[in-house]
Amino acid sequence: MPPGRALPLVAVGNIARSCSTSLATMPRTPHESSPAAAPAPVPKVRLYVERPERQEAWFVNVGHVTEGGRRRTAPHAHPAYGQVIFVRIGRGVMNLEGQSVPFEGPCALLLPNECVHGLEYEIDVDRWVVTVEETYLRQINAKLPEFIQLWTEPRVIPLTYSDEAPADVYALIRRLEQEVRSKALGHVIGTESLLTSLLLLLVRGIRLDQIDKEGATRNAIRLADRFRELIQQHYRDNLRLQNYASMMAVSPAQLRAACVAATGLSPTKLIHARLIMEAKRNLIFGDLSIEQIAYGLGFIDTAYFTRFFRKEVGQSPSQFRAASRTQAA
Repeated sequence: MPPGRALPLVAVGNIARSCSTSLATMPRTPHESSPAAAPAPVPKVRLYVERPERQEAWFVNVGHVTEGGRRRTAPHAHPAYGQVIFVRIGRGVMNLEGQSVPFEGPCALLLPNECVHGLEYEIDVDRWVVTVEETYLRQINAKLPEFIQLWTEPRVIPLTYSDEAPADVYALIRRLEQEVRSKALGHVIGTESLLTSLLLLLVRGIRLDQIDKEGATRNAIRLADRFRELIQQHYRDNLRLQNYASMMAVSPAQLRAACVAATGLSPTKLIHARLIMEAKRNLIFGDLSIEQIAYGLGFIDTAYFTRFFRKEVGQSPSQFRAASRTQAA
């Protein structure tokens, strides 16, 4: 964005759809060489503001939803947004990457970018949805290492750690909505301040795993976060650790130390975890064969993929698929 030009940061409206270690020991091939990528089994849902004809750039969307009766949202993912759902009143079950996770208000559901989730609400649910564009969210997260850690995985955050927490979160979200509607002088700065305060309340409401308090420096957390972004882009490509380190302008040893300090996992384990996540999504939500899934993830031998999956999960891909569908039935 050119210096001095401020884009509108928030839109307020209804939420809607537009409906050196590596994996070198595995027989995999770069995904780009494949004649066709495996189709994504999970719907990608984008959001838009109430009056899209305005064509304004926006970074945060605040929506209020009150619905009577049971409501169910099929599993989906947001390709470029993180989301906080404040359940003020009500309860339900979240389908999180194929697992059922119950929740009850007052609570906050925190859903990172690309997290596959479905929601089933029970009667009379009152919820507020704050959706934050991925690039802008990274700017906010850079203010505090704990913000980065907060968004590393989906979470249900009960707002019971203090008597004031539910009212404080509600008040912040209402002020966030009002700040945008007012268009008052400095509303961009005001919006950033309110969103930062909201994330701070959520951080205080959970106990983030401190793998290595001394080693997990601000720089280590940021390096690990950047590494996860690169994994998201290249996990099908069978890159070596040196490739990733070169893209980040650090040594493999520095990258390894940062990942262990910030996450407790080696770079290879983080790559494995992303591959397993995608394999599980395909097995749970899609109808591709095991061979197609293996090929779509860059494996050229189904037997190696099956051994890799069994080692990481404890079940073969076919066993995992059968158990997941039995649970969902």
